[in-house]
Amino acid sequence: MSIHDSATPAPEGHSTPSELPTNRLSYRLDMAILLFGRAISWLWLATLAVVLTNVVNRFILGRGSIAVEELSWHLFGATMILTLAYAVVSDDHVRVDVIREKFSLRTQAWIELLAIVLLALPVLYLMVEQLYQYGYRSWLRGERSQAPSGLPYRFIIKTLIPIGLTLVAVALFSRVLRCSTLLFGFPRRIHKTTPRQ
Repeated sequence: MSIHDSATPAPEGHSTPSELPTNRLSYRLDMAILLFGRAISWLWLATLAVVLTNVVNRFILGRGSIAVEELSWHLFGATMILTLAYAVVSDDHVRVDVIREKFSLRTQAWIELLAIVLLALPVLYLMVEQLYQYGYRSWLRGERSQAPSGLPYRFIIKTLIPIGLTLVAVALFSRVLRCSTLLFGFPRRIHKTTPRQ
C-alpha cells in the first residue's frame, strides 16, 4: 500500500486510493528519494553493459578480466543498495505480512509506526554506525582487491552500503511521519489539487 493522500499529487508510483496521508516534510523527503532513485536507476544500464562486456570477453573472445568482473559486482551492489529507499517510498518492496491487508488503515498505521520506531530504525542505526567505520577503515588501509589485477579503492563500495541504508532510514522516517499524521494529526496533512496532465 502506498501512503500518499489521494488528494495529494503523489510522486510517481503512488496510486492506491486508501493511503496514509502525507505532510509537508514527508512529501519533500519522498520526492528527494524518488528523484535520487530515478537518477541512480540509470546505473542498471552501466551494470548491464559491463556484464555483457564480461560475457563477450570471457566466452566469445576467450580472455576474461578480473577487474571487469569485479566492476560488474560493484555496480550491481551499488545500484541495489542505493535504490532500496526508492522501493520503500514507492512501496515496491516485498511484504510478507499477509494478515496486514485485512486490517483497517489506522491499524496498519499503528503496526508500521511501532515496527519502524521499535525495530527498523534502531537496527538501521546500529548497522549504519558500524558500516561507516567499516568503509573508513578500508579507506585508511587503501584496501583493494585481493586479486592482482582486481580493482583498487575498495572503500568506495564499502562506503556505499551505509549511505544506502541511511537513505532507507530517511524513507522509513518519512513513513513514520505519515503514520503520525493519520493517527495524531501531526505533522499537519497537506491537501493539494492534482495538477492537470
